[in-house]
Amino acid sequence: MPINLQSTFNVINFEPKKFEETDVELTITHCGVCGSDLHTVTSGWGALQTPMIPGHEIVGTVTRVGSQVKGFKIGDRAGIGAQIGSCYSCRLCKNENENYCGKPIWTYNGQYPDGIRTQGGYASAIRAHEQFVFPIPDALESQYAASMMCGGLTMYSPLKRFNAGPGKKGHYGVIFAKAMGAEVYAFTHGTRKVDDIKKMGADHVVVTDSGRFAKDLEKTIDLIICTIDNFDSMPLSAYLSTLGIHGQFVIVGIPDKPALNITAWDFNPNGCFVGGTRIGSKVEAIEMLQLAADKSIQPWIEVLPMSQAQTALERLKKSDVRYRFVLKQDLA
Repeated sequence: MPINLQSTFNVINFEPKKFEETDVELTITHCGVCGSDLHTVTSGWGALQTPMIPGHEIVGTVTRVGSQVKGFKIGDRAGIGAQIGSCYSCRLCKNENENYCGKPIWTYNGQYPDGIRTQGGYASAIRAHEQFVFPIPDALESQYAASMMCGGLTMYSPLKRFNAGPGKKGHYGVIFAKAMGAEVYAFTHGTRKVDDIKKMGADHVVVTDSGRFAKDLEKTIDLIICTIDNFDSMPLSAYLSTLGIHGQFVIVGIPDKPALNITAWDFNPNGCFVGGTRIGSKVEAIEMLQLAADKSIQPWIEVLPMSQAQTALERLKKSDVRYRFVLKQDLA
């Protein structure tokens, strides 16, 4: 059954993973609130085992470093995203695609090989294998880095891998695409967010309820990164028609129920491709964070005390946020 957000959040003690010599331990200072957290705690993505601590946009201070760890020392700032482990030995893990490993360990609502349940960042501390811990540049504030750990990286990775040109993206997509030199089209259902989108740096704002948006943009866009998580009323074939020859439609959002009501004819006029993406690699995370530091990127966030995590999720469920919540430690 879906979890009732009104009555299920409590502060608890939990057993962390056994510390290994390849691990880094953080005292958590900030944790972003991701849409994935909402999908998980409401059982939208399936049953979960409780007690469960959400949160996979984690930033904190290094307090312990294993003897085999390179690149971190006590006192450093570091971040952890949605994945906290992998097999470390497959072809993907060895060629900087560990985010696509077939044996991922998720930062929360998952399980380590020894049976210990993974618990996330709405907490005071966390341990992780060094491969999934990312150094934070000095010039990037922790509150800004936090939501980049998933929300930012999930957008940065396809922008980098698909050589972003003219394209349609979400909040982080607009910010990072502009920083990477792309011409940015932002699609929105109505006029409420138009001014915000322009301030984020979009070159073009397209209001899709006009009915003509697809006709006006036919075969124009190189890359669409789709962040919505409900395709019920989305005219997907119209969006695909705006792609240029062999343009790509990359799905970031993961709806609770099946989606994509399209036919082979929708791919025919422009030879477009539809695909997905899974977070990003450590190499991409480090590049993203450095880009954010170099370009003084500041995502649009609202900071709340970590003790108000339940309030943040309730407001996120109502889309009452511009555009990401970040929880600041007040539990420890």
